Amino acid sequence: MKIQVHTSIDSIAAADWNRLAGNNPFLQYEFLAALEHSGCVSAQTGWQPRHLTCANHAGRFVGAMPLYLKSHSLGEYVFDWTWAEAWHAAGLRYYPKLVCAVPFSPVTGPRLLAEPQGPRGEIAQALIRKTIELAEACGASSVHCLFSVASEMQDWVTQGFMTRKDCQFHWHNRDYANFDDYLGMLSTEKRKKIRRERRRVSEAGIRHKTLTGWDMDNSLLDAAYRFYASTYAKRDRPAYLNRDFFATIIHTSPDSVVAHFAFLGADPIAAAICFRSADTLFGRHWGCAREFHSLHFETCYYQGIEYCIRQGLRHFEPGTQGEYKLARGFEPSTTWSAHWIAEPAFRKPIADFLRREIRMTDAYMQEAGLHLPFCRDDDPEKPKRMTKRKREAVAGDEKM
Repeated sequence: MKIQVHTSIDSIAAADWNRLAGNNPFLQYEFLAALEHSGCVSAQTGWQPRHLTCANHAGRFVGAMPLYLKSHSLGEYVFDWTWAEAWHAAGLRYYPKLVCAVPFSPVTGPRLLAEPQGPRGEIAQALIRKTIELAEACGASSVHCLFSVASEMQDWVTQGFMTRKDCQFHWHNRDYANFDDYLGMLSTEKRKKIRRERRRVSEAGIRHKTLTGWDMDNSLLDAAYRFYASTYAKRDRPAYLNRDFFATIIHTSPDSVVAHFAFLGADPIAAAICFRSADTLFGRHWGCAREFHSLHFETCYYQGIEYCIRQGLRHFEPGTQGEYKLARGFEPSTTWSAHWIAEPAFRKPIADFLRREIRMTDAYMQEAGLHLPFCRDDDPEKPKRMTKRKREAVAGDEKM
């Protein structure tokens, strides 16, 4: 195996990268290139590309990894601020560090990209060993793999990485015919609450329209970006992404972009910019020009659920945090990361912390699961649903 380090994704052929990346929109060459070409990822922003590629003895591209040299911990969503403070208190440098992740995107996906027909285990181990070599060569304190799929975790553990567990809230499509069919699975109280929230938005005169990247002109892009940036401005923080990034990704990957716009009259007043794969919608960037009761829930969640049902998507991942998602049918879902620590004196304390944190996360997820809004199977209010096969059979009979 020959491992090569790339300081820009431009030195990698898009077809080679995408052949390994699958249909996750955040791992696609176009997404990562848009981050670099727009300047959102650069030495100036503290994200220096160090992507790895792996070639076999014949020179065929068989493996890859998105990798960055970081000078801070912003835009990662797996928080290690206390670790950095401990390093500094000990008179050591925590930065730089190496991060295997997609910048600004807390979305689970493969991180050890390997050709299915190749020796996957050998490729994965070669890529991971290279991250450790790079860390040692540049004096990095640590290597972090963020939001990896569970099936990859053992690959990292084999090379001495420690695992970390966290929780997000995801919605799952159980072959719902429409939004009302979905609501029928909820308790009466939660069902009424959601309908009341949707009604308040409608009664305010607000209508929604779902667009793809193909449908967004410059005026809509300007509005969407203005809304997104305002969300950060309200917290006195600069936005991670700039307008050039959105303009680029809409041009290079229009099918992956899904935007739910809210209009008052002819004027857009809010937007939720999402991305999609073949089976999942990913909610990412939200903002609004005016505050209306329940507008956030409608734009960011209910519009997304309806879109998934219409398109037959299996999952909806709306982002990080937010127990309020439970009441709307988003279920606790595990996320994983892996961490290698260069300084031996810190390895045991961090390992102890991670073991305690996993126990707390397990308890939190178990408790969260008790607050889901779905009717129990023995609840007399729970309606009987047709199976997907039965619905299709009925629809076929009606056409005859």
